[in-house]
Amino acid sequence: MRVVVMGQAAFGEAVFRRLVDDGFEVVGVSAPASSGGREDPLWAAAASGGTPVVETRLLKTAEGREEWAALRPDLCVMAFVTEIIPHEVLELPRLGTIQYHPSLLPLHRGSSAINWAIIFGRTETGLTVFWPDRGIDTGPILLQRSCPIGPDDTVGSVYFERLFPMGVAAMAEATALVREGKAPRIEQDHAKATYEPPCRDEHAAIRWYEPAERLYALIRGCNPQPGAWTTFEGGRLRVFDCRLTGAEEAGMPGRVLRIDDEGFDVRLNGGVLRVLRVQPEGEKKVNAGEWAARAGLKPGYRFR
Repeated sequence: MRVVVMGQAAFGEAVFRRLVDDGFEVVGVSAPASSGGREDPLWAAAASGGTPVVETRLLKTAEGREEWAALRPDLCVMAFVTEIIPHEVLELPRLGTIQYHPSLLPLHRGSSAINWAIIFGRTETGLTVFWPDRGIDTGPILLQRSCPIGPDDTVGSVYFERLFPMGVAAMAEATALVREGKAPRIEQDHAKATYEPPCRDEHAAIRWYEPAERLYALIRGCNPQPGAWTTFEGGRLRVFDCRLTGAEEAGMPGRVLRIDDEGFDVRLNGGVLRVLRVQPEGEKKVNAGEWAARAGLKPGYRFR
């Protein structure tokens, strides 16, 4: 079975290497062209081993489709793709295309599935390998795997500690099922579907009056991207690493209670937020205590 891999970044590279290591005949790769002088990891891994590479954007052109078709693929494995790929490209391989999605479809269709699962306070998520169709994450399911979302998990921890390694293994397992003729096509229950937009700044504003658990879920669900934000002296301050305690202390939500070298504590509606890492507007991420000292933050200040 001749396999082509469509993807990018570390996850695309990991899937490519796993399929090669498992003995699959990987005859081609689609990946983004280099940007800012940096070569995509999947592109670099394929090229170093002599595997032909087609730039992903070229698949939208007749020239690119001809180059892809010349690889004579039996199956396309979509590991991590941010471009909108024409449906005829997905149908080109003899056995079709399978795709990775980091949610338990039909929940959280869309490009920010991990973000929204955490923001909505879910305690479980997972991944789906499915057969893409003309809709957005609406195709039949091949396999699914679930994992917990812990009370302090962020998008980064859920992805890199669970969904990344689970996803690489699941893509290899799904590819093997296709090769063996045992890959199911289970229709999604569309009545239970949810779809959320890409998680962007307009969704990431911290509202200090909201219940503590909801606010904490927002911050975790925006870490590391796009970064939940508040304002300080007219500029945006993004809040990343933090911890929630259930302690009740006097004061209005958003009031700074204490500051030390590690960070600062903010009173919430139903708890206290220990802020450990922030990013001032136009600057890099920094230890929250260091920023507080430099910015002149004092106990009693109230974020709004």
